[in-house]
Amino acid sequence: MFGYVTINSNELKEGEAGRYRAYYCGLCRSLHKGYGRVGQVTLTYDMTFLVILLTSLYEKELSLVSSRCIVHPAGRHDMLCGVFSEYAADMNIMLSYYNLLDDWRDERRVLKKAAAMLLSGRMKQLAVKYPRQNAALERYMRELLQIESSEEDDLEKAALLTGELLAEIFVFEEDVWARLLRRMGMYLGKFIYLMDAFEDVDRDIAGGSYNPLKGLRDREDFPDLCRDILMMQMAECCRAFEQLPLELDVGLLRNILYSGVWVRFAAKYNKMHENEEDT
Repeated sequence: MFGYVTINSNELKEGEAGRYRAYYCGLCRSLHKGYGRVGQVTLTYDMTFLVILLTSLYEKELSLVSSRCIVHPAGRHDMLCGVFSEYAADMNIMLSYYNLLDDWRDERRVLKKAAAMLLSGRMKQLAVKYPRQNAALERYMRELLQIESSEEDDLEKAALLTGELLAEIFVFEEDVWARLLRRMGMYLGKFIYLMDAFEDVDRDIAGGSYNPLKGLRDREDFPDLCRDILMMQMAECCRAFEQLPLELDVGLLRNILYSGVWVRFAAKYNKMHENEEDT
């Protein structure tokens, strides 16, 4: 489901691409340090955004490391690492573990279950270390199964689960910023869920899989309706974001929230309109 919260590389200012890559590589390094090669495979853009956001908000010191990596071994790469890259690495593992279990439940693919089992030992430690976030993940899995099993078509109910999950992950600690971070995570999580449903709706209809947008797909204004729903979620997310006292890398963060999250939507939206014109 995740992978939508990334940059729009075409609109980055000078130097921002390298800065973003350093955060991304720093998170990858933290995953490798904490969880080995298996951890690196779980790397997501979404958690890279969280690293940048929390680093900017709390102004924690970053370490700049230059190192080679197994994916791009030809040259050395800058990696920005710190307490939040470690936190995001832990959250990445927790999300990946539950996503693998969800995939196993839906698809019965042995490799998914095997990958989850590789992470299961560390998950027990993470559940103790992050009880609040783990409780949100367990609730998410339990209630999502109920919604999918009953074929609920209530968009708000389905999307709210992902929103509540990301809200808890965005809150690093219960402090003065927790309310705004929860609000950001809530609406960004709802956007991610609905964006995923929008992108997969035709495939889910063909395959008989659950999708809360199925009942709306035959509407002539379906792409525009989904655009408006998604815009409402991001408007609320950005409203909370703009209330945070951010300075460091705020251009990167705005690129992601105001542009990057729409890249995949635009591709699907345009394709739908092209298909309608061809029929």
